[in-house]
Amino acid sequence: MSKNAAFIGMGVMGYPMAGHLQKAGFSTTVYNRTAAKAQQWVAEFGGASADTPKEAAANADIVLVCVGNDEDVRSVFFGDQGILAGLAPGALVVDHTTTSAGLAEELDIAVKAAQSEFVDGPVSGGQAGAENGQLSIMCGGEQSSYERAQSVFQAYGKGWQLLGKAGSGQRCKMVNQVCIAGILQGLAEGIALAQKTGLDVEKVQQVLAGGAAQSWQLENRAHTMAKDEYDFGFAIDWMIKDLGYCLDEAKRNHLTLPVASQVRGFYQELQAQGMNRCDTSVLLRKLKQDN
Repeated sequence: MSKNAAFIGMGVMGYPMAGHLQKAGFSTTVYNRTAAKAQQWVAEFGGASADTPKEAAANADIVLVCVGNDEDVRSVFFGDQGILAGLAPGALVVDHTTTSAGLAEELDIAVKAAQSEFVDGPVSGGQAGAENGQLSIMCGGEQSSYERAQSVFQAYGKGWQLLGKAGSGQRCKMVNQVCIAGILQGLAEGIALAQKTGLDVEKVQQVLAGGAAQSWQLENRAHTMAKDEYDFGFAIDWMIKDLGYCLDEAKRNHLTLPVASQVRGFYQELQAQGMNRCDTSVLLRKLKQDN
């Protein structure tokens, strides 16, 4: 694959991901809605910035996107200044944004109509994973397109998998978020019980880490939850958005997700209290409010 790349979206995930891409030898042009952030990236990593998604995509063999939600994705793909307006035939587009599966299917059709290739590739690993180049990438698309993308994934991923046709990556990310929601609620309840009964949460975490209760959340969030620290990590605003996609997809498939639905409701209550930028582990604070 040619080394000309474009990266759209310089948020907490896209900024370091694009940095890894540039360091891996890709000539990277970035675009961000707030131009100052793109210019800051250029000052730090080199490469170039563009004034529009169309301009960023114009000379790129691979275009990567990581923005906020379905509406944000549509705003950078479509229109006179969107990616599709500048996309060269034969280019590969990878959307790393967590979106609905329906949008991924829509983009697959639109990109193929532009004689290019598409992969939906939402990621897991959070800001730390993006900064350390240790993201897990869940992919949907054609096998040949997925194979093209792997040379790029090596720059910021630790593992990736093709799950099926376009939209499959997003559906896998939904599974990921549903699992996380349940684990965090269970962890919140467990820590609350430990604290109420006078146990040392740090010691509890250490002993549980060697057994069946082990999880990334237990290892990385138990100690901060015990100290009521939530000013970091994956904001509940984004989890509410993601779980909304999960519940919509479940409904389309005649499935109920009671735990995911309940936990999303808890997050919405916390959001209404102004905790919208707190880490998703803030569920413990909600539990304490109710007891």
